[in-house]
Amino acid sequence: MTTLDDLPIRDDLRGLSPYGAPQLDVPVRLNTNENSYPVPEPVVDAIGKAVAAELRDLNRYPDRDAVALRADLAAYLGHGLTARQVWAANGSNEIQQQLLQAFGGPGRSALGFVPAYSMHPLLALGTGTRWIPATRGVDFGLTAAEAVAQVREHAPDVVFLCSPNNPTGTALDPAVVAAVLDAAPGMVVVDEAYAEFARPGTVSALAVLPGHPRLVVTRTMSKAFGFAGGRLGYLAADPAVVAAVQLVRLPYHLSALTQAAARAALAHRDALLGTVTAIMAQRDRIVAELRARGHRVADSDANFVLFAVDGEQSTAWHALLEQGVLVRDVGLPGWLRVTAGTPAETDAFLSAMERI
Repeated sequence: MTTLDDLPIRDDLRGLSPYGAPQLDVPVRLNTNENSYPVPEPVVDAIGKAVAAELRDLNRYPDRDAVALRADLAAYLGHGLTARQVWAANGSNEIQQQLLQAFGGPGRSALGFVPAYSMHPLLALGTGTRWIPATRGVDFGLTAAEAVAQVREHAPDVVFLCSPNNPTGTALDPAVVAAVLDAAPGMVVVDEAYAEFARPGTVSALAVLPGHPRLVVTRTMSKAFGFAGGRLGYLAADPAVVAAVQLVRLPYHLSALTQAAARAALAHRDALLGTVTAIMAQRDRIVAELRARGHRVADSDANFVLFAVDGEQSTAWHALLEQGVLVRDVGLPGWLRVTAGTPAETDAFLSAMERI
């Protein structure tokens, strides 16, 4: 049987594994930060009608620039944004890939503060962009001074900031974003995939977009909207940034069905986002109960919690799996990550933790 080693694959891809978390059939799946609540029936009906309306014209290409969808996304984000300042693609991963295609590439570099979203270095690799793993401080924190020192040292073409950060869950101090913007010679991308779950008072980088043409804020409908299967991510930035990513996007990259489904979901955002408060309550419950039991737990503004375990984290991961609870081993020695789901799922997770 032919293997990758038998093919003329790029040398820098040899020996790597595809990105992905285990997709196992277990009673409680809390490893991929999905929204545990199913799409409400009225929204299912609305999305079904919107998609059905597109079926007869599938012989035609979709709106290449998804203008109506971008206008809807801009209205959702607020902050005075218009369609010219928003771009959409198949998940925020594709958005970030397009940004690296436009502003990174061979001879250029991208920097991120690890641990952070593990797709960023893979996206850099795929686009021929040199990846620079900058470091975080104590308990995975990041101060403005720490960030600026490393940005000035490496002078990257693209800086990735995650707020809230994945896998730690903590939102950034706005001072960090401001300081990095002042110090970075190139683009600054703030990944806000979990922004809707942030604790009250958390400031989005959307607030500082005016006057900062090198700032990009990326978002997704996968988490808070419970639209992970719909694959819709987007960015907000200066119109010139939108023009730049249009140079590298594939023709008709967003299908007519995706655009229709996403617009229907946005039209019913109150119903879809109605689960956010409940998920935040379970997140805070997990944090409080684990800390009460003596675990170290990172502060979370997301729909997941990073927590410490005794001994090897892989041992604890397997012990939880044996009890039907699937969490995420993100590769941090002594730490695991669990998604905040329904009250019943939280019960199952906490009970399993007590038993191990």
